[in-house]
Amino acid sequence: MTGQQIRKKYIGDRAFYQKVLFIVIPIIIQNAITNFVGLLDNIMVGQVGTDQMNGVAIVNQLLFVFNLCVWGAVSGAGIFTAQYYGKGDHEGVRNTFRAKLVLTSVVAVVGMVLFLTKGEWLIIRFLHETDGVGNAENTLYYGRAYLHVMLIGLIPFVISQAYANTLRDVGETVLPMKAGIAAVVVNVALNYILIFGHFGAPRLGVVGAAAATVVSRFVEMAVVVIWTQTHKEKHPFIVGAFSSLRIPSQLMRQILIKGAPLAFNEGLWALGVTMLNQNYSMRGLSVIAALNISSTISNLFSVVYLAMGDAIAIIVGQLLGAQKMEEAKDTDRKMICFSVLCCLVIGFTMSLFRNLFPAIYKTEPQVRSLAADFILITSVMMPFYAFLHGCYFTLRTGGKTIVTFLFDSVFMWALAVPCAYMLTHFTALPILALYAIVQSLDFIKCIVGAVFVKKGVWLQNIVREI
Repeated sequence: MTGQQIRKKYIGDRAFYQKVLFIVIPIIIQNAITNFVGLLDNIMVGQVGTDQMNGVAIVNQLLFVFNLCVWGAVSGAGIFTAQYYGKGDHEGVRNTFRAKLVLTSVVAVVGMVLFLTKGEWLIIRFLHETDGVGNAENTLYYGRAYLHVMLIGLIPFVISQAYANTLRDVGETVLPMKAGIAAVVVNVALNYILIFGHFGAPRLGVVGAAAATVVSRFVEMAVVVIWTQTHKEKHPFIVGAFSSLRIPSQLMRQILIKGAPLAFNEGLWALGVTMLNQNYSMRGLSVIAALNISSTISNLFSVVYLAMGDAIAIIVGQLLGAQKMEEAKDTDRKMICFSVLCCLVIGFTMSLFRNLFPAIYKTEPQVRSLAADFILITSVMMPFYAFLHGCYFTLRTGGKTIVTFLFDSVFMWALAVPCAYMLTHFTALPILALYAIVQSLDFIKCIVGAVFVKKGVWLQNIVREI
């Protein structure tokens, strides 16, 4: 294959990148601001003390599982939303929106019951004092206090996700970005006031951080709900959306068939990540603190490939709904390539600043050093994460949710989690070597993902006969 043929196959023209960036940039901005605020939150709590930071980190790891379950619920129905929109079927979009509200409400109720009854037990699973850093009893106290306040924010969170996900699926990415910006501004301001007790407010520490997050989620919900309800001419799906919660049985059945594996996948994958961190925590509380710092920084740099995944779901999903299979295949290949190239640059940049970010935190030197090493490992893996994320969204967009389930969570539980468990419990490997080995298992997934995407098993219109 000549250089010109390679460029034609993997590199798009100006119009292609303008279209992609029009979708991607608002998502990147929203996610970047959200993650930057997460970084500021982390730093502010970290200024209070290592035990407080560890308590918040553990609870956020548990809430991460809940958040991805919600995301899986809306994304399962979202596969149909994008294709219905590409088909020009507003009633179909309306029905998928209703399905998202119902499914996320169920997830919210289950999550709240679980956290209220088993929250403390879950936090204790992460508490291992083996390295002289932190105090397990104090960490439990702060984690429990933080969790109880954060539970209030679960309801506005799931409503916001149902609205924002639907808006993105129909190509409206700017409004969710604005809602996210409004939320994070409120979050930062209230964090500064409530964590440290400025402007006459009480000094609430981790409870103040949780309260700020809860208020910001109500703000985000208000923005997306009010804007959508007052722009019915632009988004007809909202007209009559609440006149009935009836969803055609055939559509709901298909959403459950296609979406259930996706929802289970997100939940199991997030639980798998939590189990990996729980295994890593066996090496001491310093590991929890270092992973908290490195993951917060990594999330800030991961916004590009995460946004590209959303863009694949939107752009390729609409092409599949419009029966433009060859264009969908070509577009998908170029978008994955673009994501990987971007993350090569991002990973390199991230490695250059790996020592700078941990230095901001008020914690022990060994925690900062360990965090810098975790960041370096993640920066090397960044292009591979981008490729995997692109493959995952490609398969998901074509309705191959069973394949994504095998590709993602089954791999996690069949290989990554057992590997981490055995290395942690039956070897004396230092945490960095252990972490690098587990992360490198994703090379296997890269090969599997490339095979599935190249075969084109995902090229199908799943709404044509509903």
